[in-house]
Amino acid sequence: MSPLKPSAKPPKRLPKALFVVGPTASGKTDLALKLAERFHGEIINADARQIYRSVEIGTGRPSGEHRGLGPRRAYMYQGVPHYLMGFLPPSESYSAAEWRESSLKAIQGITKRKHLPIVVGGTGLYIASLIDNLIFPNVEPHPAFRKTYDARPLDELVAMLLMLDPGSREVVDLRNKRRVIRALEVVTFTGKKFSELRAKGKPVVDALQIGISWTPEQLRERINKRVDTMFERGLVREVQDILKDGINERSPALSAIGYRVVVDYLKGKMTLDDAVKKFKQLIWLYAKRQVTWFKKDKRIHWVKDDAEASRLVGEWVMKNGT
Repeated sequence: MSPLKPSAKPPKRLPKALFVVGPTASGKTDLALKLAERFHGEIINADARQIYRSVEIGTGRPSGEHRGLGPRRAYMYQGVPHYLMGFLPPSESYSAAEWRESSLKAIQGITKRKHLPIVVGGTGLYIASLIDNLIFPNVEPHPAFRKTYDARPLDELVAMLLMLDPGSREVVDLRNKRRVIRALEVVTFTGKKFSELRAKGKPVVDALQIGISWTPEQLRERINKRVDTMFERGLVREVQDILKDGINERSPALSAIGYRVVVDYLKGKMTLDDAVKKFKQLIWLYAKRQVTWFKKDKRIHWVKDDAEASRLVGEWVMKNGT
């Protein structure tokens, strides 16, 4: 009788991570907080502008405070720890690859504490980088290159990129100037197509994605109310204070949607009413792009309210344990 072979080790279970995604003003923060309370969650920010210090009102970042030291340092809001929130100086750049690595570390720490990691945000590339474990081209930023190309109109940059790399249409937000310049930077300094360099790795999280479903009319009304609230809270004063601190108006933080509109108002280039109207229009166009991005991902569960979201998450948490 042949000796028994040792049984193979069971595959390592991936950490669960809940993703609350969708366009700006769709209610992601409120929903995430309710789910965090019910399921012992801690939140990881996936908004590419809320990572910056100084820019709070115009990015919709909740008003909290940092507590703790080292890797446990968190941005506390309504008693819930938020990570990767309001930590980066306004003049520094932060790539999706950097965000992915930092978010993975946060997920590991939250999981060890037997809490549920909840990734919240509307930056589609951040979300995709983690769910699909995107492998990004290893190309260092070239400030002079970026400055030169930033001075060119977006349509010219898009035409240049599509000529060099037609496949980039499927992987680059062609309405986002920073993303287009980054793709051109990779193509220029590697001599290879950006669309062929970005690959998917093995899954690193057991993900559930949910988002709140709104009609276009409802979403636009929510955006208009949010922008009105931003100006009532002191958005103009926030921008004045940022500029007084010596932060350049073309810094990464001030590239957030609408901030440069306020800068133009302060320079006397438009009235306050016109600035508010333009801000609303820019946010709306951005939200439409976000909707287009997320609608392509058929793995996202679109819910109509908090109760449906809570039921869905509860079933997912119970499946195979937390």
